[in-house]
Amino acid sequence: MTKEEIAGVLEQIATLLELKGENPFKIRAYTNAARAIETFGANVSDFHDEGAVAKIPGIGKSIALKIKELAETGSLKYFQELSAEFPPGILELFSLPGLGAKKIKVLHDKLGISSMDQLQKACEQGRIAELSGFGETTQQKLCEAIARRAAHVGSFQFGQVAAEAEALRADLAAHEAALQVGIAGSYRRRKEIVHDLDLLVATNEQEAITRFFVSHPLVESVIAQGPTKSSVRLRSGVQCDLRVVSTAEYPFALAYFTGNKEHNIEIRSRALQRGWTLNEYRLAPLSTDHEAKTKKPAQKIPNVRDEADLYRAVDLEFIPPELRENCGEFEAAEQHSLPKLIEKENLRGTFHCHTLASDGHNSLEEMAEAAQELGLDYLGIADHSHSSVQGHGIAAEKLLAQVASIRKLNKKFDAFRLFAGVECDILRDGSLDFPDEVLSQLDYVVASVHSVFNLSESEMTQRVIRAMENPFVTMLAHPTGRLLLKRDPYKIDIPAVLEAAVRTGTWIELNAAPKRLDLDWRWWPLAKQKGVKCAINPDAHRAERLQDLWFGIGIARKGWLTKQDVVNCLPLGKVEQALRAKRKLSE
Repeated sequence: MTKEEIAGVLEQIATLLELKGENPFKIRAYTNAARAIETFGANVSDFHDEGAVAKIPGIGKSIALKIKELAETGSLKYFQELSAEFPPGILELFSLPGLGAKKIKVLHDKLGISSMDQLQKACEQGRIAELSGFGETTQQKLCEAIARRAAHVGSFQFGQVAAEAEALRADLAAHEAALQVGIAGSYRRRKEIVHDLDLLVATNEQEAITRFFVSHPLVESVIAQGPTKSSVRLRSGVQCDLRVVSTAEYPFALAYFTGNKEHNIEIRSRALQRGWTLNEYRLAPLSTDHEAKTKKPAQKIPNVRDEADLYRAVDLEFIPPELRENCGEFEAAEQHSLPKLIEKENLRGTFHCHTLASDGHNSLEEMAEAAQELGLDYLGIADHSHSSVQGHGIAAEKLLAQVASIRKLNKKFDAFRLFAGVECDILRDGSLDFPDEVLSQLDYVVASVHSVFNLSESEMTQRVIRAMENPFVTMLAHPTGRLLLKRDPYKIDIPAVLEAAVRTGTWIELNAAPKRLDLDWRWWPLAKQKGVKCAINPDAHRAERLQDLWFGIGIARKGWLTKQDVVNCLPLGKVEQALRAKRKLSE
């Protein structure tokens, strides 16, 4: 088992104990142990030694023995026995926003509810509203959450499936029979929501590749298996299709299974204009009957060895996969005006990261070390402000003490810098959670909405813009507040916010956390056109989540952004000037 899987089991034990009404200290012990495992830097093999595990802060001898059992066997007798005390569907209820262990316990004890179906029926019958501590409003919200969840069946956040997709790609590429391997579909286009995965392999040994694929450890079940196409269900629940083709067919298949429907129609249309037919396997001449009807001879079909050759054949520049949505890419490719999209290597640093001071899992030193290991030149720390109860927000005194610690720590670095910031809550009226005299002592301020999501569009827009007008606010975080597949965006006039960003010199965040990916890629071409600057931030609550910057880069590319559009592509010296620019404008 991976350390993440071990931590997940410990979290589920804590949840079941809470449902059972166990001692709070026992519950907290498992929660703390899960957190300690998640932040533990060693390999899973280290968990076989209960003595060494027990020395990790937050883990006692009893839990260390259980971790050892998990590491060695992949299962835990205590967890199995505890789980057997509850209906199997009860843990599913925790996926609904607003339902914690206490409320689920009431639902189970009072109404016998232990599954999503039972909860839905109880809501429809009005029985939830009758319970103490629930009421009509809670019942309505639960109905809406259940309906939203049902609508999202078969949908997955890009980040939910990325690890499996990349592991499969790597393992197939390492197979001796594989000549070329790629992931196509919406995954390759970096859509924030995917419904399935499309893998392509060019090979001369179809049977060997197919057999390897369907028997891969990540495969939970086989849906269909054939000589050129197989479908499986992966552990995450996503369907994954494998298409096995020849080397000659590979570029056509990769292009066909990457572009969306409208993009592919346009490509085929351009082929038809030249007297060709294009499908997922080849480019071929149309029939002689077609030539007679059009009175135009077919053009000679060029040799197509890769996707670039295919686009060149229809007089287009190579169109990056992320742009293949039929949203202006053909006009740009025809006019040779496609932008040079941002690359991960262009990022020099990032902002909006959390530490143990609020709801993060690592210290300042650990976050700085992780950033340097990624090759970054700077890292911004922005723990939650004190009104953020869920984020364990910090008071002004603690924040300023952290600033002093960052200044002291910076003296130890060579060619690296920590920036001292805060993620400051935007209050209902648009004022900020800390006064200007506190904010002025920071290097930057990330402003964000974390509460009162039910305002009208006009009220929310005015609220956010008022915050952006503060000279100490550097950037606006996750501008729509969405949580993909869980919470819809709040109502806000994004064009008005972008106009305010230009007027005030405020950066707009592209939050790279896979659950957010906010601001949505569809708005970035407009933001770019207006001259709005983007800051790609991981919103990292643990050191390893800095790697979520990869997801942000994908969305930035999908939004047509270049390194010139993204402020954290600036080198250290220039980004220091950029951080001070807005304050100077207000002086």
